[in-house]
Amino acid sequence: MVKNGTRGERDLVKLLWEKGFAAMRAPASGGATKKPLPDIIAGNGEIYLAIEVKTTARERIYIDSEKIGALLRFSDIFGARPYIGIKFRYRDWIFLSPGDLELTPSSNYRLDLDIALERGRDLDEVTGNHRQTRLR
Repeated sequence: MVKNGTRGERDLVKLLWEKGFAAMRAPASGGATKKPLPDIIAGNGEIYLAIEVKTTARERIYIDSEKIGALLRFSDIFGARPYIGIKFRYRDWIFLSPGDLELTPSSNYRLDLDIALERGRDLDEVTGNHRQTRLR
């Protein structure tokens, strides 16, 4: 899964560059440091994004609360918009704000594909290129 996650991060960085954003994978994200780093940092001089990236072949994904907390802390310090970027197999990227996720009884987060499609945004909306109404 790490290989797919890394590939997903690289693919998303490429897409962000194509949208006019300088973007990079954050070094040492994923636990190699105690600093609150997201997987991707991007900006175009007006909009700044901090993105925690998840890829999955399933229709449900779980995210540790520590990852969401770190994303929020980094975004607050950096002045970025925090997003979880999710790539479900055979789907385009879907972006959600941390508040769109459901808290599990174990205090982690869960996201189902149908909720992601209902609440999510596409890359154009996240990068300010247009307002989207539905992903379905």
